[in-house]
Amino acid sequence: MLLWKMHDLHSNEANTEDGVWLTPGTENILSVKLQQHAMQCDALEDEILLLSEPFKVFEFDFWKRPDSHRETKIEIKATADGHAHAIISWWVLQLDSAGSVFYSTAPGWVRQSSGVDLPQCVNGMKDWCDHWKQCVWFIQGTGAPAMKDQTLALRASHDQTSISYHLNINDEVSSRSPKSDHLTLLPERIALYGDKAWRSALIGAVRNAMSGRSSPTCIVADDSVLLALIVSSLLPSSKVITMFPGLRDKGFNYLRAVADANNFSMDRIKVIGKKASSLTMNDLKDEKINLVVGEPFYHGSEGMLPWQNLRFWNERTLLGPLLSEDAFIMPCRGILRLCAMSLPDLWRSRCSLKDVEGFDHSVVNDTFGACGDLPGEQQGPCLPYYVWQCGYNKKLSEVYSLMDFNFSEPIHSCFGKTKIKFSHDGICHGFAVWIDWVLDEKKSIVISTGPESRYWKQGVQLLSRPVQVNPDSWMHCSFSAATLVTGRAELPWQRFRPDALIHASC
Repeated sequence: MLLWKMHDLHSNEANTEDGVWLTPGTENILSVKLQQHAMQCDALEDEILLLSEPFKVFEFDFWKRPDSHRETKIEIKATADGHAHAIISWWVLQLDSAGSVFYSTAPGWVRQSSGVDLPQCVNGMKDWCDHWKQCVWFIQGTGAPAMKDQTLALRASHDQTSISYHLNINDEVSSRSPKSDHLTLLPERIALYGDKAWRSALIGAVRNAMSGRSSPTCIVADDSVLLALIVSSLLPSSKVITMFPGLRDKGFNYLRAVADANNFSMDRIKVIGKKASSLTMNDLKDEKINLVVGEPFYHGSEGMLPWQNLRFWNERTLLGPLLSEDAFIMPCRGILRLCAMSLPDLWRSRCSLKDVEGFDHSVVNDTFGACGDLPGEQQGPCLPYYVWQCGYNKKLSEVYSLMDFNFSEPIHSCFGKTKIKFSHDGICHGFAVWIDWVLDEKKSIVISTGPESRYWKQGVQLLSRPVQVNPDSWMHCSFSAATLVTGRAELPWQRFRPDALIHASC
């Protein structure tokens, strides 16, 4: 189901029934980027129905000069009834000429039938690593139906840098050249745009904000095509200015293509090719801004830390002189949240390097962002991860609020600290950190980007040394932000204090 949501926006959007159409008509003009997407597929073990046995696609002999391009056709026998939404691939490396030593990047639920005897971790857990993920290729459109014992036709091709697939005839549309109004986004954003609850939250917040405003002037400060459609559709008399800092003309061409289906006129929408700091009342035809909205989402920043989206606060600050006195800002606030986590697989994969087979590798620790087993009082960087893909993970505390960002105020320095009381026995390897976006002033509509959500990455701060905890133990932590004036909301982790860990009985 998750892989289906990550590519078939048209079908998922039809189930939302909210009257806003990102993919109207039969042609999907907003789709997942056509490439192989890296993903930790071990996390999908309980959600995937396998429709075939593993099969070989290409073999590369490193003794020979490689071909710059090859194509192959493979007949696959379906092993179950179902619907093929994606092809998951990996590689197996033969390390010696005798063919006795192999290394496989297959997910754990395939490895047992791969015929390769891989060593297990010393603690008996599956051999999880961060640096080799699997590849997911999404089958275009609605996917391909399959019946047990049916033969499916797969065409695979590779060039010098990539491999692509076409399954049966349903994937043929992927070979066409994209039109100028066609947008491609990452799978997680496609899944989010088809999420009924998330869309309902945005629509409800915008509708409440526009209540009583007959002809508001609205700025969409980020790259949200959905918000531009929502505002234009809910109130056709509104004037919508879209910043589209990443999408730019592509976003405008897309909106023009879906305008009729959403019942609004493009003469009410304008794409400003300027930074917020350069806007003037002349650009607004001397009309003050009544609404400033954002998801927030900035195209191209999806892999960054959660607080990078505080760029929205900076944009809103730069727009301050152009706002009306009763201007509504959405989201209204951002709340920095965190919880203590057990993350043994991730921590082990981020351990600092020392002597490896007699060679000192410690010089690369800073470059690689080593976090675990650092010397002295050093702490590693906070890194962006999908926690749900980080191998074994378990919450060891309740969720705590560490910092509150009020977007009705200009951007300013922030500092937060809290005392975390652990609620479960376990080994604490670090903390997951994220931002919850409060959409309305009553704080009734909140979108969380925490570990329970698969659509956003969280920040993960790993401890240099794991700590055994229980419900009687606690820890202090603090978070500071420098003056946020650049639009790159850098929030350096000040210091976690594992030394403050105590037991109530002490």
